[in-house]
Amino acid sequence: MDLANACSSTTAFRSFLSGLQLNCLAQKQYLKRKKRSRNGYNRRMRASLDFPSKALVEENKVQIEETTMAKPKVFVFAPADPTGEAHKMLADAGCELVVGKANWDSPQGNNEDEMAKMAEGCVALMGTSIRSSPITQKIMKASKDLRIVAKFTIGVDDVDVDAATEMGILVTHGPTESNWGGVAEGTVTNMLTLLKKVRERDRYLKTTSGWRNTELQGTFVGKRESDGYPGIVIGIVGLGRIGTRVAKLMKPWGMRMIAYDPYIPDSRFTDAGVDRVNDLPSLLKQSDVVTLHVVLTKETRHMMSTEQFATMKPTAVFINTSRGYCVDEKAMIDALQNNKIAGAACDVFENEPLAADSPLRKMDDRVLISPHMISSNHGSGLHPGLIWGTRAVIAALKGEVLDNVYNKEVIDQWKARFGGKSLI
Repeated sequence: MDLANACSSTTAFRSFLSGLQLNCLAQKQYLKRKKRSRNGYNRRMRASLDFPSKALVEENKVQIEETTMAKPKVFVFAPADPTGEAHKMLADAGCELVVGKANWDSPQGNNEDEMAKMAEGCVALMGTSIRSSPITQKIMKASKDLRIVAKFTIGVDDVDVDAATEMGILVTHGPTESNWGGVAEGTVTNMLTLLKKVRERDRYLKTTSGWRNTELQGTFVGKRESDGYPGIVIGIVGLGRIGTRVAKLMKPWGMRMIAYDPYIPDSRFTDAGVDRVNDLPSLLKQSDVVTLHVVLTKETRHMMSTEQFATMKPTAVFINTSRGYCVDEKAMIDALQNNKIAGAACDVFENEPLAADSPLRKMDDRVLISPHMISSNHGSGLHPGLIWGTRAVIAALKGEVLDNVYNKEVIDQWKARFGGKSLI
């Protein structure tokens, strides 16, 4: 027999090994039983012991399958499972877990080599965001049988999606309402905190013996029917899930809302109660609040920079709860320091954690900053996304595809390779 041809595939090779092992075990039992017959223990069996019987081979089949079929390995590169539910789901499905370090993203450091080593032989990668050590092509190439990279969060900017698509690997994400709904609520909270001068009023009473002060006057946000006051204009950049929820939360206030998003149909604008503008400069010129809700792509990187901040009203405030790299941070700081805009609220930054010496940490109450946890709330958090990601992994290991795939263009290619081929 030509061994190379016999072992041309993993399946054929396993079958080949199984056959050898089955025959070896059966032969051992055959010799043992034959020896016993020679000693007079089972002379009646002699006639039936010329060769291992089919029953004897079948007797060892389960044992052989257990020794030749290894458990599929799943690399949890950024664990975030305090309840242990997701890990139990994977273990119950027959997976072996390789668990990374929860603090790989803080302090910052490149852990690519270590992560690639841990990814060897894995059929799935899963985890939350880990910006300092993204899932690179090198990490994905560490396993030739990798089927899926599953994120617990909405964003996939810390995964080389282009490389994954080229390699035929699914990338899934977790756009759960628990996540994006929390971002929308936090956005509205930040907006009102700035406009109503909530922190300034609180601090004034706690640090002085004074009472009312005209500098503590806030902004009337909504439309008034009694005297025709129109309210402010809110400009939403990106009318996806979060932008739409922000619009719907503010809709009862009655002010005018406008949005810019060239990828969304008119029906979405109508449903959200916002007017469509056809370019970003038009939105920036009209808005009293500019709130950014876009994913990070080559097109959106630094989409807010010096020119854009100069286009805004000097009385307007800017809010970023999307991705830090969508904003030129130096340009935003310059706009704040030179009163080109009235204020800003940011939950995300170009480099995270935010540097201890960042000017943003030292600015007054015109600037509201938070440590990239605007969607982290009691009653929400990552748990729903964690379960989504786990189910996506289990489905992929069964040769199935769920509907939370980010790089949908790879699905047909993936199905041709893995469709219907279950590992669990």
